[in-house]
Amino acid sequence: MINNDILRSIRYMLDLSDNRLIEIVRLSDPGFAIDKDELRGYLLKEDEPGHVACSDRVMAHFLDGLVIHRRGRDESLPPRPLEKRINNNVVLKKLRVAFQLTDVDMQRAFADAGFAISKPELSALFRQPGHKNFRLCGDQLLRNFLKGLTLRVRAA
Repeated sequence: MINNDILRSIRYMLDLSDNRLIEIVRLSDPGFAIDKDELRGYLLKEDEPGHVACSDRVMAHFLDGLVIHRRGRDESLPPRPLEKRINNNVVLKKLRVAFQLTDVDMQRAFADAGFAISKPELSALFRQPGHKNFRLCGDQLLRNFLKGLTLRVRAA
């Protein structure tokens, strides 16, 4: 999925204001910041004037900040290195950590979106890329997960 779509989807899911989104990005690294104009460009659709593609670096900071926002910072652990390349599998992993989801929770989110997934299919998405059972997370899979998670989060 395109980083901009992921950002818009999570923003809607959590009903975040522009200022809160900017704060979340800063949580991962106080030295890294985006301004409101940049953020507005990221939130525009591709065909709208002023649209700016959200880079992997910005998305990595946002996802790491989301984990800290939802779970808090663990000062006993050294800071994790920033992901260089963001793909759907990385987004799924970060959302799983941020929302403290178990396999059952994730399967329910998929089911809520009308997309059933088995436990082996789900575990294949979290394997290392070199593993024989690794499976790439497709756009449709991530889109359905975001939809199901949104239904669960907004209903609560």
